[in-house]
Amino acid sequence: MSLFGKICLIVGLLAPLPAIAEIAVLIHGYHNSAAAWETSRVSSILQENDWPRAGLYTTAGGSVQFMPAPESSSDNRVFVVDLPSEAPVALQAGLLTGVLNDIQLRYPEEAMTLVGHSAGAIIARTVLVRGHISSVIRLISIAGPNLGTERTIQALNATDVPWPFSYVADFFAGSDYHTIKRSRHLLVDLLPATPGTYLGWLNVQPHPELEYIAVVRGHNLTMSGDWMVPGMSQDLNNVVALSGRARVMTVPAGHELSPLDGATLAGILNED
Repeated sequence: MSLFGKICLIVGLLAPLPAIAEIAVLIHGYHNSAAAWETSRVSSILQENDWPRAGLYTTAGGSVQFMPAPESSSDNRVFVVDLPSEAPVALQAGLLTGVLNDIQLRYPEEAMTLVGHSAGAIIARTVLVRGHISSVIRLISIAGPNLGTERTIQALNATDVPWPFSYVADFFAGSDYHTIKRSRHLLVDLLPATPGTYLGWLNVQPHPELEYIAVVRGHNLTMSGDWMVPGMSQDLNNVVALSGRARVMTVPAGHELSPLDGATLAGILNED
């Protein structure tokens, strides 16, 4: 090889590799919307850390619609999904599958990370178990009720009023009561994982080989959980099919999204 050829080879080896574009898809939880990522400042913090907004997917009326954001010079993209959060897991998972398929068609070479908050983590896992989304390389569950939560039992019991007393309750009860009534099928899906429940089934299904990260609510490195979901349920390692496969990170926050979640996500997404 000539001296010039050797110099070109060395320069080529020393030159930085081109950045690999990646995608993050944010999936909100129960009784919430895509706006939760904005009001919590998670979306803004991601944007400040080279993960700009790329667009919003809406699913009103059961159809998937894409609303693009202004183009960015970054190689990374963040998509936010707005799902009917009171609908059963199967319905929401079907809509999310349509969203992810559309993203794969638009960006077939780019890897995807799914970020599910609360019940959104269950929707995301359902899609992964069903298969067909080959671009996903990582799932991040934030305060996910992966083993279920006793709160669903309490909510269902509070609205399980026999007729004719149910008529009186429907007439006089407040907005929370009616929200729970509308969400009954979803709450049944989120009952504690035991044989015969949805989570009891989901948690023993084969999960694809990818990176699993559980962001668990806790203080001083203890996974104490929050008022909605105990820490044990938030830890993906307690899912039968994922035992020992998940990385756990604790965030000192309540159940709702917070700016700390934005910083945590940015750190994970920007890891080498």
